[in-house]
Amino acid sequence: MTPRIPATIVTGFLGAGKTTLIRNLIAQANGKRIALIVNEFGDMGFDGELLADCGDDDCKPDTVIELTNGCICCTVADDFLPTIEALLAREPAPDHIVIETSGLALPQPLVRAFTWPSVRHRVTIDGVVTVVDAAAVSEGRFAVDEVALAAQRAADPSLDHDDPIEELFEDQLSCADLIVLSKTDLLDAAAIAGVEAIVREGSRGAARSVHGTPNGLPSEILLGVGAAAEDDAFERKSHHDLEGEEHDHDDFDSFVVETKAWPSIDALGDAVRLAMGAAGVLRIKGRVVVTGKAAPAVVQAVGPRVETYFAPGDKAGRLVVIGARGLDRATVETHLKA
Repeated sequence: MTPRIPATIVTGFLGAGKTTLIRNLIAQANGKRIALIVNEFGDMGFDGELLADCGDDDCKPDTVIELTNGCICCTVADDFLPTIEALLAREPAPDHIVIETSGLALPQPLVRAFTWPSVRHRVTIDGVVTVVDAAAVSEGRFAVDEVALAAQRAADPSLDHDDPIEELFEDQLSCADLIVLSKTDLLDAAAIAGVEAIVREGSRGAARSVHGTPNGLPSEILLGVGAAAEDDAFERKSHHDLEGEEHDHDDFDSFVVETKAWPSIDALGDAVRLAMGAAGVLRIKGRVVVTGKAAPAVVQAVGPRVETYFAPGDKAGRLVVIGARGLDRATVETHLKA
């Protein structure tokens, strides 16, 4: 029986250090034929030449494929699976496949793609590697440039999830087999300990974490993890998965508030913050029309964190409220219809 080709999924926000990590990995390939699939896109995204040619004949992947049609977790069937199938059809096939996701990607759908019949018996997920910007996390920002991340999100017409940055961070942690803490050289011991505590709280019990370096990590650390993540692909839950389970639970309730055009995005944000303060409210999300703006305003609110930003989309004028059974619906509607 032909051995399955190992694949490594590298995820993390823009600026976390994914490209440095992969560049160093390729430089230490030791003759392995590494196929690289890259999903950063747009003006603030990835420049394929950074990895396609390191200026050294020993520092080149066997193949570089850029998926630029949008966030990889939203284009799995259209882009990713055909790409993997094409790589498997090559002679010779690659020795290892490395996938760098967009900073906006949920890793869970990508992991589950490896259970597809045409792929499962040919490829195994050696490990999901999440790169965490320790310096940003220590400041409560999660990503070094949240403005660039929001711009990338707004520029991606394929994106079908509007998760707040905090939720994306948690999803990337909870799916990881190996967590690389980058930029720890910028922090003191107390700050590093704080970041490590956050990572431990959000990661799977089987995951381990290491400190990165400005020059990446040895390939022996990143390859050969042996996680076979496809075997428990559907046990690695994202917020979307858990939210779906909550909707089926008797202790939770949800309803839709129809709202007219708002005079400004600031007024909308203030109203959502007031609504989030009502007893029992856990989350508010949706799209709302703002007077004078061509694109609707996207609302994502979880706990004390409220995000509002403009992005293309339809079904504007509806806000979904999710919370505990018996939440103060009248107060919520008063704020969101004001």
